[in-house]
Amino acid sequence: MYEQEKCKFAKTHEWAFVEGDTATVGISDHAQHEISDIVFVELPQKGAQVKAGERCCVIESVKSASDIFSPVSGEVTEVNEAVTADPSLVNREPHGAGWLFKVKMSDAKEADALLTFEDYKATL
Repeated sequence: MYEQEKCKFAKTHEWAFVEGDTATVGISDHAQHEISDIVFVELPQKGAQVKAGERCCVIESVKSASDIFSPVSGEVTEVNEAVTADPSLVNREPHGAGWLFKVKMSDAKEADALLTFEDYKATL
């Protein structure tokens, strides 16, 4: 479980849980509620280079498709295949089994620029 209080957040509703130079990325509980019933997740490829603030994957619900932006820059080292097999995991456990991908950060200082959970809540 990636506790919300220990995650950093982008204004676009993605979270990053930082351990050393690796960030685990997912979407916030608020975002999954707004997106509603998730039926498809297109993840970035392992080994892909992602940039902070740039689109890197797509989540589709019964009502729309939503671009997901990487909160940090670096190389995708792992993707959560479980969410491609069962996209509703993102709805059920957005801060647990519904994480999306892991990034080996090229600049760990980028995570410092993200919002704390308290600051993120204040934007909602």
